[in-house]
Amino acid sequence: MIEFPPFLLYFIAALLVAMTRGLAQQALLLATPVVTGLYLWFGIEPGAHATLSVIEYELIVMRADTLSLLFGYLFCIASLIAAIFSLHVNDTKQHIAGVIYAGSALGAVFSGDLITLFIFWELLAISSVFLIWARGTDRALKAGMRYLVFQVLSGVLLLAGALVYFHNTGSLAFEHIGLDIGIAGWLIFIAFGIKSAFPFLHSWLTDGYPEATVTGTVFLSAFTTKVAVYALARGFAGEELLVYIGVTMACFPIFYAVIENDLRKVLAYSLINQVGFMVTGIGIGTALALNGAVAHAFSDVIFKGLLFMTMGAVLYRVGNINGSDLGGLYKSMPKTTVLCIVGALSISAFPLFSGFVSKSMIMTALMAEDYGYFWLLMLFASAGVFHHAGIKIPYFAFFAHDSGIRTEEAPRNMLIAMSIAASLCLFIGMQPQYLYALLPWEMDYWPYDLTHVLTQLQLLFFSALAFVWLNKKGMYPPELRSVNLDMEWFYRKLLPGGALKGLSVLRAAKSASMTGLATRTEAIRTGFNKYPIAKYYLSESWPTGSMVFWISVILTAFLLLGNLGH
Repeated sequence: MIEFPPFLLYFIAALLVAMTRGLAQQALLLATPVVTGLYLWFGIEPGAHATLSVIEYELIVMRADTLSLLFGYLFCIASLIAAIFSLHVNDTKQHIAGVIYAGSALGAVFSGDLITLFIFWELLAISSVFLIWARGTDRALKAGMRYLVFQVLSGVLLLAGALVYFHNTGSLAFEHIGLDIGIAGWLIFIAFGIKSAFPFLHSWLTDGYPEATVTGTVFLSAFTTKVAVYALARGFAGEELLVYIGVTMACFPIFYAVIENDLRKVLAYSLINQVGFMVTGIGIGTALALNGAVAHAFSDVIFKGLLFMTMGAVLYRVGNINGSDLGGLYKSMPKTTVLCIVGALSISAFPLFSGFVSKSMIMTALMAEDYGYFWLLMLFASAGVFHHAGIKIPYFAFFAHDSGIRTEEAPRNMLIAMSIAASLCLFIGMQPQYLYALLPWEMDYWPYDLTHVLTQLQLLFFSALAFVWLNKKGMYPPELRSVNLDMEWFYRKLLPGGALKGLSVLRAAKSASMTGLATRTEAIRTGFNKYPIAKYYLSESWPTGSMVFWISVILTAFLLLGNLGH
């Protein structure tokens, strides 16, 4: 069965968006994900494919199966919500970038070979960076450049791995790759790891996302890391190394999120934390774990998008997103406050909310595969999520101390987008069977048994109790007007500082050597001038007669030598 690749609908829409304005442009932005979603749902079945011949090689520009279709549905939902949220924006460049970005994500998850994947991999990078640059600040420009360096590096590694893989196997099919094939597998693995925000490779996310536009961050939170999760699930499912990486990803961002003042950067760290759960599930590799990873990616796009939208609404109305400067906004923005709490409860995996029905699958898979110690670490990570995203975000933005800020409620289109996301969080949490029916692998699982519910409620209760106690005792890290660096320190502080220090040392060494050489030369010249014979060699003012005499001597010597040669 050969079909029309769905990403083309987005790319055609991007051209039309560039040529339209006003209501026509808004209609295009809303119609594109709706039409594409309906086409995926009714027009494409598992097994459908489309190819394109390029230089005697056949690229598989669309390969549909249950895994790619699920991510296709998700990206259409995410781009629709983001489009509604951004309807008030009068910036065609942002709209074009958002549409191309979403279309590139669709192209990536339907790619059937590594070269096609590489093309969309780079399109993701190029289109998404404009959502950071569009903010127009000096910080956004610099953060966008650093973001682009990481993204392009990921693409270069993917292309190099694909070429080595083709050389070794004669195939470019994007199927299970694994690490046991050698350098090709490792190159592709690291490329996927950069976009997944692996530890030490994650700073592009926490550096770039908070500097994006109000609406751009909503797009960014939905696509890049989820495409990487999809790629890991298809290419490296069952690699145990991913369990160790995923648990680390789930745990380390908590410490930075708790002390961070910029609430959108808190959510950026939280995004890494949630991707850590997905990476762990992919590493376990069982049907339950893989389904849990994919389901949690689905849930995360919606509840994390909801949280980014609520903080974007605050930034849009107040012009500030630092926890130290906010508080008391529930009086001015009550609807946004309620919607934020829904997102907070979802990411914290409260029963009846979407995070619970997906995260519990991964936790259950950890115990089923005898990863008991990792299960305890993931419990800690779950409690930390509740602290920094479930409590800190709504508390410091809308409650805490009254900052005295009085503003308007979020614009209507923002409220509609946030309400759709909040409704989906509740629907998935209360009726998980509909999401489970779309999952790619067969399993027999139901989240609402007494053990799961009680364990999660106890965890959340004691986590909330710890937050309250620490606050009452003044031991909870305060919101300070500061900038926290983690891995960014190496390339924003260490490397520039080291380069400047190195240049300073080289300049000092050059100056010292030149001074020493000049001193030595002067000493030699002064000492030589003390001898009477010096006037015949290096005299500052040679007599004309002496010059003529020595020239005559030299010419005579040449004549004699010339005659001897004959």
